[in-house]
Amino acid sequence: MARSPTGRWHLDEVFVRIGGQKVWLWRAVDDEGEVLDVLVQKRRNKAAALKLLRRLLRNQGIHPDTITTDKLASYSAAVRELGLKGVHRPGGLQANNRAENSHLPIRRRERKQQKFKSQGSAQRFLSAHAAIHNCFNVQEHLIRRSTLRTFRAAAHHAWVEATVAA
Repeated sequence: MARSPTGRWHLDEVFVRIGGQKVWLWRAVDDEGEVLDVLVQKRRNKAAALKLLRRLLRNQGIHPDTITTDKLASYSAAVRELGLKGVHRPGGLQANNRAENSHLPIRRRERKQQKFKSQGSAQRFLSAHAAIHNCFNVQEHLIRRSTLRTFRAAAHHAWVEATVAA
């Protein structure tokens, strides 16, 4: 049961160690916590930010209402180049808290796996993790238990279909 993403995007980057080298994990989530895209890059510059934003614009099918980022200058340069300056909201950690919190499951998983071994394997794992997270991410505190059971059953059914195909 895939929900359509909203137009309020939160972008953030965090470093992870892969094979002893620091690489950057760029993530985009919407305001409801749905993971929009994950990108592993060796650099933290305008080109990497442009790649993430272009992928988002191409794959999401909607134009963003707002793009909230931290104060990294690479975001401002990329947004300016794509002509999205009117929707960009550079803020501090509190403004971009939705994206900051979305890193927590990745950090836990990274510790359990004793680090990632290659950039390609990290990209594959994180993309699959995002799809699984979106499938089972239900706002439990906003719905009744009967509705939650229905949503969980649909998510498990989608999970069974996806794993049979793989």
